Amino acid sequence: QVQLVESGGGLVQAGGSLRLSCAASGLTFSNYAMGWFRQAPGKEREFVAAISMWSASMTDYADSMKGRFTVSRDDVKNTVFLQMNSLKPEDTAVYYCAAGRILTSRASPYNYWGQGTQVTVSS
Repeated sequence: QVQLVESGGGLVQAGGSLRLSCAASGLTFSNYAMGWFRQAPGKEREFVAAISMWSASMTDYADSMKGRFTVSRDDVKNTVFLQMNSLKPEDTAVYYCAAGRILTSRASPYNYWGQGTQVTVSS
């Protein structure tokens, strides 16, 4: 049974930082690309960042996250991370990690999803 468990969310002031983690089990982690998505109240789920499988030589970011967010992975610990700096109130959302076979910004190709972790950025 595949499980993705996010952690690291919380309340932070604008300009602050958070590091999200997503621990995976029940799959060969290194064979999956990993993505981060978020969903704010009343809005659709949107792409945040993604990292390729294996050597993780490729990453992709939504334009509004470039330069502020960094995605990385540890294939020994079966964990993907999202370092978020210079947070803004508009970054407030539930953040989800997802595992899939291709590196993409689209949600539908991802096979497995976590339950999400809340990030709240106060002004």
